[in-house]
Amino acid sequence: MRVFNAIIGFCLLFLCGGNQLNAGQQSDAATAAAPIRFAVAQAPLNLDPRYATDAASERVNRLIYHSLVDFDAASKPIPKLATWVAISPKEYRFTLNKSSASFHNQAALTAHDVKATYDSIKTLKDSPHAAEFTNIAYIEVIDESTVTFHLKQADQHFAAKLIIGILPKGLISKNHDFSHQPVGNGALEFVSWQNKLSLKRTTDGQMITLTEVKDPTVRVLKLLRGEADLLQGDLPPELVKHLQAKPEIIVKASQGANFSYLGLNMRDSVLKNLKVRQAIAHAIDRQAIIEKVMVKNTRIAGAILPPEHYAGNAGLKPYDYNPTLAKQLLLEAGIELPLKLIYKTSTDAQRVRFATILQAQMRPAGIDLEIRSLDWGTFFEDVKQGRFQLFGLTWVGIKTPEIYSTAFGSQNFPPNGFNRGRFSDAELDSLLAKEDWPAATSRIHAQLPYIPLWYEGQFAAFNKNIKNYLPKPDGNWDDLATIAYKK
Repeated sequence: MRVFNAIIGFCLLFLCGGNQLNAGQQSDAATAAAPIRFAVAQAPLNLDPRYATDAASERVNRLIYHSLVDFDAASKPIPKLATWVAISPKEYRFTLNKSSASFHNQAALTAHDVKATYDSIKTLKDSPHAAEFTNIAYIEVIDESTVTFHLKQADQHFAAKLIIGILPKGLISKNHDFSHQPVGNGALEFVSWQNKLSLKRTTDGQMITLTEVKDPTVRVLKLLRGEADLLQGDLPPELVKHLQAKPEIIVKASQGANFSYLGLNMRDSVLKNLKVRQAIAHAIDRQAIIEKVMVKNTRIAGAILPPEHYAGNAGLKPYDYNPTLAKQLLLEAGIELPLKLIYKTSTDAQRVRFATILQAQMRPAGIDLEIRSLDWGTFFEDVKQGRFQLFGLTWVGIKTPEIYSTAFGSQNFPPNGFNRGRFSDAELDSLLAKEDWPAATSRIHAQLPYIPLWYEGQFAAFNKNIKNYLPKPDGNWDDLATIAYKK
């Protein structure tokens, strides 16, 4: 409790001190033609959709590029750039919409671009998405607007996997640097990327800038001072409440679907013991964390996909907070107490805060948690390379149950998938092959290759000049395509 109160007191003191001079002020430069300034906790790392895996990059890429397929509110695949039909269990034919926009370099979108995009993913040695498409035997262009994917094996869910943004063939063949100079045909066009990422909306020329501001208190101050127009997510609840009390600020909230978890290294000599993993699960008081430091609408999670998803499992019971049981499990596992573990996280203030709370909660269970906070690039690279014991991350925007195969299948260790903890379980592999999602998620929940935490509530805060913006359950920034700035 002292940890909670100390951090809350500091944040509010800092904010109150700044507000006396700046509350309610708007930049004199703000006009109807001014850019919409979005202050984000983490800038995107890679604007090539064939490589991007971090949340910020995925969210921006959805706006720069268009994919063949998207999802509806029930996470069912729907047409985006193209409609499709299954000619046979191993053949899917896609027909591009006649109304599809041209690429931002004025080149027309054709079936050749679709083929070139997915052919390139298959040949890239270091693309984290390549494993997703190894089942493609070859891609056949029928005509300028029609393309057929021929599969090695039948896959009734194949269409739902085609969510990679389409790139122009002409630039792919020239090895264009899409990572830093993206060219797509989405609602936002890339302009520049120096200290901030500048994008231009194709419909009306409205400029939108994304600036990384890591410290949550500084982000709030920038909004209150009129130095930013929009914030979304990544704030502790006391700062959200502080913004809600400001008449010049609008705060919108919604239930979230992004899954936060503790990742575990199953090759670690201690963590490969199931009783140790169970002890860690019982050493975390999720409800207390949600009540004290999470925003409204945050829910305890049981699996990557929420219970309302068509492949969700509402029957998964949370691991209760029981430090006595946790300590008993460690002793039964032959562990000498205290068990020393290293937890890696980013330098984001809220993530470090979580780590500090986890450290305090685990201590009565006989676990001595050492926190190592790293800059985002170093941290994420360590996670991808398996250089960790424990880490904390969030799966963002996941729609299809195949995530359980790519995250936990024995054949999907990086770079062939996202099984970063190197978990291998023959029984789970069999369930995944059968697509028995209730049984598979139950097996995952019992074996604990990760420790499920919560689905974080979503919110956005903005000044009254901003119109037409609502936070999405998966945290996407899709409304940047329609957001308006009206002074």
